[in-house]
Amino acid sequence: MERREFVLASSGYALSALGLPDMNSITRRTGTARPEAVRVGQGEVAAVRHMVKALGDSASELGGGHARHLAVRYLTQDVAPWLEGRFTEATGRDLFAATSQLVHLAGWMAQDEGDTPELRGLAQRYYAHSFRLAAEAGDPELSATALRGLAVQCVDLGHRAEAVQLGEACVEYGHHLDNPRAVAYYEATLANAAAQDDDRRMATKHLALSETAIGKPTAAGGDSWAAHYSPGRWAHESGMILSRLGDLDAAEEHLHLALDIHGLDRRRTRAIVLADLGGVRLRQGDVGGAMATWRDFLDCADGIRSVKVRAALQDMRVRLRRYSGVPEAQELRERAAHVAG
Repeated sequence: MERREFVLASSGYALSALGLPDMNSITRRTGTARPEAVRVGQGEVAAVRHMVKALGDSASELGGGHARHLAVRYLTQDVAPWLEGRFTEATGRDLFAATSQLVHLAGWMAQDEGDTPELRGLAQRYYAHSFRLAAEAGDPELSATALRGLAVQCVDLGHRAEAVQLGEACVEYGHHLDNPRAVAYYEATLANAAAQDDDRRMATKHLALSETAIGKPTAAGGDSWAAHYSPGRWAHESGMILSRLGDLDAAEEHLHLALDIHGLDRRRTRAIVLADLGGVRLRQGDVGGAMATWRDFLDCADGIRSVKVRAALQDMRVRLRRYSGVPEAQELRERAAHVAG
C-alpha cells in the first residue's frame, strides 16, 4: 500500500517539519553496504532518469491521474533496492538525485490526480522525501524544486503563511544557480505565494525578478523539473499572478503570450491555460470571448485526468449559470458535464 512507502517524522508544512537531511548518508552507505547487496552503477542511474522522462511526458500530456501506479511500482520495486545497494559515492549522489526527481514526479501525480485528503497527504510526503533525497545528494536545484512542490500545495490549500515561507526557501536554495530558468521558476513561486497572501509589494518585486531571469539566455535544456520551465509556462503563471493582483489586461496579454507565441505543446497545460483565459475574459465583461475560449478548452480537456482540469470544468459550469437564457452557455455547460464524466 502507498501509505507504507515512506515514513516521515512529521506531516506539517513548516520547513522545520521536514527534518534535517542526513548529509553523510551516502558516504556512510558506501562503507556499510552488505556484501550481498545489488551492485549499482551509472546504468541504473540512467534507467531512473529515463523512466522519469517517460512517465513525466505521459503525465504532462494526460494528467497525473494517468500511470501514477506505474511510477509508484517502479519506485518501490526497482529503485528502492538500488538505494540499499553497493555504489561509489559519486554514483550514490547521482542515484539519490535521480530518485529525488522520480519521487517528486510521484508527488506531482498524486497532487494532480485528485483533491482528497489521502492524495494531498501522499503528495506532501513525496515532496518532503524528494527534498531529503536531493539535499543528501547535494543538489540545490532539486532541493528547491521539492520545496516548490510543497509551496504550490500550500497555495492550493490556502496555507498562505507557509506558502510564503516555502517560496522564500525556494529562492534561497536557487539563488546561486547558474540556470536562469530555475531562478525564474523559484522567483515566480514566491510571487504567486505573496499574491495569494495579498502582499502586492512582495508579489510585484519577485514577479519582476522572475521576468528578468526568464529573459536571460539559457544553456541547452536539461531533464530537471526547473529546466522545463519555459517562457510559455512563465507567461501562464505570471498571467495568473497578475489576475490575482487585479491587472486583468496584463493577465490576458500574458495568457495570450503563453498560447499564441510559445504554443504550450502539452495538452493538459494548454487546457488549463485556455480555462484560465476564459475566466479572465469573463471578469473583463467579454462574455462572447470567454465562451469562445471555453469551447477550445473543452476540445482540449477531453480525456485528461487532472484535478486542475476537473476544477476548471466545475468553475466554468458554475460561472455560466448566470447566462442560463443563452443557448451557447447551456451547450457549454452540458459539454462540460460530459467531459467531466
